[in-house]
Amino acid sequence: MPNRYDEQRWPRGERVRKGSLTVRIGIVSDIHCNVAGLERALALMGDVDELICAGDAIYQYRFSNDVVRLLRERGARTIQGNHEEVLLGPHGERARSAPVVDRREVEWLASRPLELRSRLNGKRLYVVHGSPWEPRREYLYPHNATLNRLRDVEADIVILGHTHYQMAVRVGGTLVINPGSAGEARDPRNAHQLSFAVLDTETDEVSFSNYPDPARSATNGTTEPSVES
Repeated sequence: MPNRYDEQRWPRGERVRKGSLTVRIGIVSDIHCNVAGLERALALMGDVDELICAGDAIYQYRFSNDVVRLLRERGARTIQGNHEEVLLGPHGERARSAPVVDRREVEWLASRPLELRSRLNGKRLYVVHGSPWEPRREYLYPHNATLNRLRDVEADIVILGHTHYQMAVRVGGTLVINPGSAGEARDPRNAHQLSFAVLDTETDEVSFSNYPDPARSATNGTTEPSVES
């Protein structure tokens, strides 16, 4: 069973601009075993000081050595989502014990927390895949009235996943971000493209990048990625 919280202070990497500390955080979520989608996201986001994965790197009873290895090698601050809980739970024993599954990657993923609390640039960060409260698998969409409850989580920045819908909204004094999905597009507002987000912790500016799924490009054709702020 993973730890409920992973509390650490950020940043491990620092970038100084005009005498002040600026930290660019790359955010991905809901990769769902799509290593090509993750690789494209990392290539497009370029140089970031930290990388966060807000859960669901895998897909229920499917495990991707490549996705988990890439997150681990990149030092991504990764939490578990509902799909990790299934595969790492009692019903996923057969799937995670398959000969093709790398035990080292399973063990690394199993050691990831369900939630992350940290500080960066003096701001309180909270990362959870679905919902901070029960039911934890609740879908918090951008216009969901339940988002107002995030006023009570005692954080300046909240990062969510689970819905595959992009979001950057203010709830009281809290900035709530969902990067969308880097593995399985479901958001009609960006033409069902994959996406990721980059957060500038000095300005609180959130930029989204949308891009076609490389795993489907052979049949769907390719288009240039787009960037929104």
